[in-house]
Amino acid sequence: MQQKAVAFTGPSNSGKTTLIEKISYRLSNSRKVAIIKHDPSDKAIFDKEGKDSDKFFKSGAETAVISPTRTTLFSHTSRSVEETAKLFGGFDLLMVEGLKTLPLPRIAVFRGGIDINYLPYSNAIAIDDTVSLDTIEIDSNIDILDLNDIDSIIDWIDNNSTILKG
Repeated sequence: MQQKAVAFTGPSNSGKTTLIEKISYRLSNSRKVAIIKHDPSDKAIFDKEGKDSDKFFKSGAETAVISPTRTTLFSHTSRSVEETAKLFGGFDLLMVEGLKTLPLPRIAVFRGGIDINYLPYSNAIAIDDTVSLDTIEIDSNIDILDLNDIDSIIDWIDNNSTILKG
């Protein structure tokens, strides 16, 4: 199985998560998709206070919850993207949200305007009609995608994603 990866970046509330979610739903019948989200400020909460898994994790233990439909891992160990991807086992497409310096083909997502600080890390930008390109010059090496055209974005991913080495 050939495993491919692509990354998404952009300012808060630009639509990164929504775009990744739409792509995942669109591909769910034909491909196994894995997603890694970066939490740079370490503020995400993944379990409810007082539940067994929360108590186990707070005790300092590496904790896994296994059920008939999913496995959830709570770990105190920071892992690289590569190490985390291996935990997923087989997949066709890995989408990474954030980690803008990670060397993956990257789509920057913008609504309302473009933050030029993301452009050096981007191979494409996905924008909607709230973004005007009249006041900014986009390098000709950066593809411009319609944020609302999921099929075109998937085509871009298929043509530009990196094949991960086993």
